[in-house]
Amino acid sequence: MSSLPLPFAEIAAFAGTPDEVREDLDGISATRVVALTLGHGSAAEAEALAETVSRLAPIVGTVVALRQDEALRAIVEGLVPNVPPPPHRLIEARMTAEARRAVLASGDWMTAAEIAAVAGFSPGNPSAQPNRWKRDGRIFALRHNGVDYFPAYGLDPATGHRPVPALARVIEILRAVRDDWGLAYWFASVNGFLGGRRPQDLLIDAPERVIAAAEDEAAGVAHG
Repeated sequence: MSSLPLPFAEIAAFAGTPDEVREDLDGISATRVVALTLGHGSAAEAEALAETVSRLAPIVGTVVALRQDEALRAIVEGLVPNVPPPPHRLIEARMTAEARRAVLASGDWMTAAEIAAVAGFSPGNPSAQPNRWKRDGRIFALRHNGVDYFPAYGLDPATGHRPVPALARVIEILRAVRDDWGLAYWFASVNGFLGGRRPQDLLIDAPERVIAAAEDEAAGVAHG
């Protein structure tokens, strides 16, 4: 029969026959006892079980404390009411959603599969080439519900639906002041610098004018 002391001074694990353990328990002042019994087992197995308990015991207090902390946090979160966003934030969110919906409904966008079909790419991996263009800054895409939508006006039918060279320059100019959705809004909006025309309508036929309009836009944002 043996006693295995634990890291806590008032905790010990005992292994032996019932009579041996009972005799050992009579000599301690603990207020609580946890007993494990082996219906069939050798002294070595009992010793191993006691050692296992001795190693696990220090963890129990930590786990219990963590569970208590989690329970308290859940109670606090449940008691704190949800704070609705201020009205102006709701208006902004609604306007943004409407603007994005209008852009996507314009018919000016193509998926990678659609580009692969018109450009003659392998249907096995239709996203490969458009994604390479996007990574190289030759085109941009709108991410919506897990799908990339590429601007059809940025692809030139005369070159097999490859990106218009000027598009990369416009992206480079405006990237610091506009994200992908911002680029989409800019291309689709009438532009005073272009005489009331939309940049997307002139990208293929008058690329230098569109680049100049992008430079004017970037300069205007930079100077407030």
